[in-house]
Amino acid sequence: MNAFSELSLSPLLQNNLIAQEFRQPTPVQQQAIPAVLTGRDAVVTAQTGTGKTLAFLLPIIQSLLQQTDAAPGIRSLILTPTRELAIQIADEFSKLAQGTSLRAAVVVGGMSEQNQLHAIRRGVQVVIATPGRLADYLNRRLVKLETVSMLVLDEADRMLDMGFLPTITKIMTVLPKQRQTMCFSATMESSVAKLTQSYLKNPVRVAIGSTTKPAEEITLHYYEVEQDCKLSLLKQMLEEQSGSFLVFARTKHGADRLAKRLARGGSTATAIHGNRSQSQRNRALRGFQEGEYRVLVATDVAARGIHVEGIAHVVNYDLPQAPEDFIHRAGRTGRAGRSGIASTFGTRSERTEIGRIEKLINARMIRRDVSANLQRETRSTEAPAESQPANNRHRQAPAQPRAAARPSVRRWGRRFGRRSRVA
Repeated sequence: MNAFSELSLSPLLQNNLIAQEFRQPTPVQQQAIPAVLTGRDAVVTAQTGTGKTLAFLLPIIQSLLQQTDAAPGIRSLILTPTRELAIQIADEFSKLAQGTSLRAAVVVGGMSEQNQLHAIRRGVQVVIATPGRLADYLNRRLVKLETVSMLVLDEADRMLDMGFLPTITKIMTVLPKQRQTMCFSATMESSVAKLTQSYLKNPVRVAIGSTTKPAEEITLHYYEVEQDCKLSLLKQMLEEQSGSFLVFARTKHGADRLAKRLARGGSTATAIHGNRSQSQRNRALRGFQEGEYRVLVATDVAARGIHVEGIAHVVNYDLPQAPEDFIHRAGRTGRAGRSGIASTFGTRSERTEIGRIEKLINARMIRRDVSANLQRETRSTEAPAESQPANNRHRQAPAQPRAAARPSVRRWGRRFGRRSRVA
């Protein structure tokens, strides 16, 4: 298959593909779509950003359009690890199914339960869900899955990394045994292989490219930089390079703090992580997609659902917790055949971790020089002197008597469980 027009699809679906400018299929779409259209189970592995979402949405929509005499009820279930990814899949479904009577409902945490249940009760053919929220609905008997004939496990490796296997197993027990099951994953680890062996019947196997290193279109850079110079280096990159930046921080607090510091420095920046409400996360992601924010600072958990086309630069401001996460971070750029740059900041003490990453991807990152003139972060970054009234800046706070300071020192020592020695 060299073009979507070669497929025996509904004329309306063909028109929607053209309207969305889908003409030439990617390699994973070339191999997966014809196989899935036959109704067989499938295990598909490909790097992030290669078009796996369309590879399962297209057969689902075509199959549903052919089932004109099917009984009412949910006929397709798509399980995915994060809210953001579920919402983005639903958006893609709506575009491809435009003009048909097909409807989809999103079932995720952090959003209105009433609206989700109302959408299901109105009648939908497709449910796109995160495992935790769907399992909750099943336990409370708020949703029925007896009519499901097509199941997709999207980003299966990510779901298992996040500990969803017990929940997925419970969901599987209520699904009809006669169904088509598709597993889409970026890697085929032992846990994913076990899952496919348990729930798929004689699946078609599609493997595109290497799943242990980023796509060839991504250039990998490495900067060895001290921790207190990272912010200065990032600001320098923002000044010298064009395009949008997705920056990864290790902690939620760190992501918020970095976004605020960048904003104070004149960059349009926002943060996305698990502690933000769903409306805040949606607003941040939408603002990044539409260019309102040039920089999006994210943690790994929230970033697993980020699928934004055209990200020019990924920056590992902090190293990932596991070397495997490096591949998924880097895969946020260089999507759909475009080029991109993934830069990693590492301190001298983190050389061992850098070595593990390079061993995993079987490649050496390009070493980039770091200017000796980078400004170190100081307390003045957090609380600039300009925050004081102009006419009081020259004044100093009166010195506290030494005796008055002793009780507070002793309290500090008791609070942290250690003795405080006061001269």
